[in-house]
Amino acid sequence: MSQTAAHLVDRVIPHVPVRQWVLSLPIPLRVLLAAQPELVTPALQVVQRVVTRHLLDAAGLKADEGQGGAVTLIQRFGSAANLNIHLHCLVLDGVYRRAADGSPAFIEAASPTDDELHALLQSVIERLMKMLTRRGVLVEDMGQTYLAEPDADGEEARTLRPLEAAAVTYRIAFGPRAGQKVLTLRGAMPREDWARQPLCADIDGFSLHAAVRVQAHDRKRLEQLCRYITRPALSDERVQINAAGQVELKLKTPWRDGTTHLIMGPLEFMQRLAAPVPQPSFRRAIQPDSSQS
Repeated sequence: MSQTAAHLVDRVIPHVPVRQWVLSLPIPLRVLLAAQPELVTPALQVVQRVVTRHLLDAAGLKADEGQGGAVTLIQRFGSAANLNIHLHCLVLDGVYRRAADGSPAFIEAASPTDDELHALLQSVIERLMKMLTRRGVLVEDMGQTYLAEPDADGEEARTLRPLEAAAVTYRIAFGPRAGQKVLTLRGAMPREDWARQPLCADIDGFSLHAAVRVQAHDRKRLEQLCRYITRPALSDERVQINAAGQVELKLKTPWRDGTTHLIMGPLEFMQRLAAPVPQPSFRRAIQPDSSQS
């Protein structure tokens, strides 16, 4: 985490303003991208094209007149160590345009309004749905959109699919309590501070957040932001074993209903940890014939 953040600040991200764009997905698409990780890259490309087009428009430039830049971390976990594939994009808050002498000149973009952010999220959703439909993973019928039935696959994928689906919905996949929700511990009063946040758009389970911005000179805060998006799923301080031998996972922030901890048996906890691990993207290498070794 620290090394990656330092590398991004020292060698990758230029000294210009940076805005964090975070896209969260509805549960069915989290399950889909977990089961078919090859779809994550085209989904990210959709988001990058929409945001870049917005920045070019804000700078008054055509598509071939400017160039943006971004670093994206694809996080596969939520604060409860649940499977939650979402995108953290650190985007240069503006675009580069080649000056008369050939040198790049940065044009800073104005902050988006809430209405603009809502329109951008709507554009992301429409393009994302079209992309997934073209690839055959979504089916449109009678004005409704459905997930296509998965093709026949191997035993490993059939085993991982219920594990991933359970981890998305805070349930247990296997064992005596299969299908049940993870036990919770409430130690705080229900939260009342859930007012609408600025620069945060929500549509049908999709969420786009763009309120975090770092000034060009504030490299220390930029490194803190880079550390945040490159953090691991869990820290040792949030996990402990109780007197009954169960795993207690402390939430970073209490939930709205006052929940502060999740309680899991050791095997249930292992299921939760296994689900966010990406599936192999390529076929296993062919093992050499033992008779020739």
